[in-house]
Amino acid sequence: MPRLYARNPRRAAIGTGAATLLTAVTLLTAPAAQAAPPTPVTAATARTYLAELTVKAEGSSDGYSRDKFPHWITQSGTCNTRETVLKRDGTNVQTGSDCAATSGSWYSAYDGATWTAAGDVDIDHVVPLSEAWKSGASSWTTAQRQSLANDLTRPQLIAVTDNVNQSKGDQDPAEWMPPRTAYACTYLRMYVQVKHYYDLSVDSAEKSAIQSKLSGC
Repeated sequence: MPRLYARNPRRAAIGTGAATLLTAVTLLTAPAAQAAPPTPVTAATARTYLAELTVKAEGSSDGYSRDKFPHWITQSGTCNTRETVLKRDGTNVQTGSDCAATSGSWYSAYDGATWTAAGDVDIDHVVPLSEAWKSGASSWTTAQRQSLANDLTRPQLIAVTDNVNQSKGDQDPAEWMPPRTAYACTYLRMYVQVKHYYDLSVDSAEKSAIQSKLSGC
């Protein structure tokens, strides 16, 4: 169950003016900050969290259905969770009256690709819904599963390349990691934080893989 928890005056003036101009140019040319999910816990905290997770054999997928994790619910106005994440994680995203993205660009941290069509982007559940089901969510209420599936507060949702997300499926970090290795530590910190917050278990292979990979972070 989730734990709902700053000389010469003339030269000085010239220098100040030049500095002001340089600052203005820098502001115009500096790259925009990369949009991203909430910053996950540190690697040290993730290691602590991992040690606190219950280790047990993965449960059965019997009875699992994505419909049991109501997702892409309305967040505000006409915007649902998917549209909210697309706007959050994208750059210069423009939307229509129905909140659907009509233009923008999305950088996929999983593989380093950039897309300009929202249809090429999926919203990944960092802890897959089926994985959550087999790690304890099967005994939750529908409202609790809905909370996990639409969580914008924890780093559980991220806009990524659609076929990369599809290649991940419902695999845990012992079975799948983002192909862009520079994102591995961030991904693991995200994953462990979500599992810890929702008090989901890990199997022994999953814990061992995460522990080994986190040790280098």
